Amino acid sequence: MSDRSPEPTAPHRAGFACFVGRPNAGKSTLTNALVGTKVAITSNRPQTTRHTVRGIVHRPDAQLVLVDTPGLHKPRTLLGERLNDVVRATWAEVDVIGFCLPADQKIGPGDKFIAKELAGIKKTPKIAIVTKTDLVESKALAEQLLAVQQLGQELGIEWAEIIPVSAVGDKQVKLVADLLVPLLPESPPLYPEGDLTDEPEMVMVAELIREAALEGVRDELPHSIAVVVEEMLPRENRPADKPLLDIHANVYIERPSQKGIIIGPKGSRLKEVGMKSRKHIEALLGTPVFLDLHVKVAKDWQRDPKQLRKLGF
Repeated sequence: MSDRSPEPTAPHRAGFACFVGRPNAGKSTLTNALVGTKVAITSNRPQTTRHTVRGIVHRPDAQLVLVDTPGLHKPRTLLGERLNDVVRATWAEVDVIGFCLPADQKIGPGDKFIAKELAGIKKTPKIAIVTKTDLVESKALAEQLLAVQQLGQELGIEWAEIIPVSAVGDKQVKLVADLLVPLLPESPPLYPEGDLTDEPEMVMVAELIREAALEGVRDELPHSIAVVVEEMLPRENRPADKPLLDIHANVYIERPSQKGIIIGPKGSRLKEVGMKSRKHIEALLGTPVFLDLHVKVAKDWQRDPKQLRKLGF
């Protein structure tokens, strides 16, 4: 009989990490790449994310729950103020913060504004993540990594790590998880194996519709679009092998003049929004869908507390 004790296994870790950064810094794309599926909507428009989406990364040694926040920004509307409140509340509760800075843009006032806020959160470890590295040459990347290090020194932030990553090119995405996991507390898994997000399905469906509606609209529209799913019901009297889910949703805009932009000539644009989003919704829910979309005006909803509540903010 051998009296050698078995090798101690590393403790399982589980906890929350959140990605912060100014709008359009690549936070949602990185979340989706780490989870391996679409849990956060992405767009080349700033301020696409309005909810904190939790994506869940399952590993044998850890469970990493990613909280994707809206981009912190100088607010111009009540909606903007509420989104900033969401970000700050999230920062206060997570185990580790990932600060995303795009490699292809010099550090600007928006980044410094966020970094100053982060400097005030003393206890939570912070990783600096330089995103979109596929868009720059190695010399520009090296300069950006140095600039991020200097930013931390100026503000008294000690980065636990500084890591370059390309979520689109799948470069160093796994390494981001490898660096975040040791900073999480020892804990059993927080969510069942197989769960990829804790977002309610109706919220995710609404977000997929809004993502499709954002594509190709003129610059004045992105913040003006909100989507509410009124109901999701299985179609009655369908054979068991041919189910159909009826989804009724309203796309809200702020002014009557915007209605034509969303609907398009002879309804062509709205039809395209329906087709694109239906494809993603069917992939998400794993069932055929009939999608019924209507466009409605909620006058100046971004500035109206009552309308914001009605639209889920």
